[in-house]
Amino acid sequence: MSTPSGENGFLYELEVEIEEEVTLVEESRPEDAAALPVTEWLYDPADAEREEIGLRGVLDAVEALEERSRPGEHHA
Repeated sequence: MSTPSGENGFLYELEVEIEEEVTLVEESRPEDAAALPVTEWLYDPADAEREEIGLRGVLDAVEALEERSRPGEHHA
């Protein structure tokens, strides 16, 4: 699979980076941290959940832009 160039290349790279960030947030396992006493938290689990929701929203937006920028396709 080749990497797209131009605007599509930028969107592709952005999508890859966001997917990596989502993976990191998922791997932080906020549900496990929430089970610990607050004094042992390295981060607030609610913040991790909010970050994941935000990242997924950005990822959806990038995917929508990618679909709209494909040559030869017409969108309403």
